[in-house]
Amino acid sequence: MGVKLSSQESELYKRCDEVLFYLWDPIGVSDQPYARDEYHSYLPQAFQLVRSNATADQIASYLAGVEKDRMGSESQPDHNRKVAEILLEWRRRIFEDAA
Repeated sequence: MGVKLSSQESELYKRCDEVLFYLWDPIGVSDQPYARDEYHSYLPQAFQLVRSNATADQIASYLAGVEKDRMGSESQPDHNRKVAEILLEWRRRIFEDAA
């Protein structure tokens, strides 16, 4: 049984999905509509990190681990850090707007 997300959490989940696909996109498939679900298996953990207010470094480290351990590619630390900061900015905006 899944956990029901608040409207803000649901919005954050959608934004995390979009950021991973369109901005993180370590294998370069964001221009391919058929690949829209390519990063869905990494989304729950990324969302949980953002949701729990992990640091940008923790989120970037998770993304780097996915690239290295699950995709077999080299990590892009600066890019991962930027993506992590964007994710945290979405969190701030969504939850500030709700306050």
